[in-house]
Amino acid sequence: MASGLNALRSALPVAAALLALLLLWQFGTTALDVPAYILPKPAEILATALGRIGFFGGELYVTLVEAVGGFLIGSVLGILLAVAMILLPVLEVMLMPLAMVINAVPSIAFVPLVLLWFGLGMSSKIAIGALAVVFVVLLNLLSGLKRPEAESINLLRSFGASRLGILWRLQLPAGMPALVTGLRVGLARSTIAVIVAEMMGAYSGIGQVIYQATAQVDSLTVWAAVFVASLGSLALYGVLVALDRKLVWWR
Repeated sequence: MASGLNALRSALPVAAALLALLLLWQFGTTALDVPAYILPKPAEILATALGRIGFFGGELYVTLVEAVGGFLIGSVLGILLAVAMILLPVLEVMLMPLAMVINAVPSIAFVPLVLLWFGLGMSSKIAIGALAVVFVVLLNLLSGLKRPEAESINLLRSFGASRLGILWRLQLPAGMPALVTGLRVGLARSTIAVIVAEMMGAYSGIGQVIYQATAQVDSLTVWAAVFVASLGSLALYGVLVALDRKLVWWR
């Protein structure tokens, strides 16, 4: 109950600021008579989104499935790689330079190649989403697993703990905050990469809606699609925040 009240209390300033921004936007565009093709009013965007809620909902569902699929695959791969590098340090020496090089290049730059390899369907979007996530999760978790001091590790060894036992009892709990941070960043990166990939080539998805509406100079549809995509991203982020409180309850 107390945690719920604290969450509500912390969300109120954000909601108030957002409401103030929307009101300023609404009255500003009305007073200045800004054309809809330049900057539509929030009320018009909301009316467009609600008027075609079935269409936007279906396209958003495709995008969220692709983003979550890529996020889950990339997260699992990143976690497995980080654990493997801790258990076998030689893997870190061999693979980390390659991981740093690939991570230095924006994942969006790989979209044309991924579309050529996997086609225009969902598999290419899931692949680019996984690529956007795997290295950020790997680097964050690896730094978290290395956080415990050598004295703590040696103490567990003196009690006969195995390498797996040290990893499970000491390093993983110490690395959970870093892992959750990596997951949060990875979720945002996966969603962005998937939407951009849909813009460049897809049969469906909110990114393809934005691309087609832009080509048709349909400003209201573009803004409504962006609004719906933002709501979907916020919903995913809320789930991740709830997961954070479960995984890192002691923080």
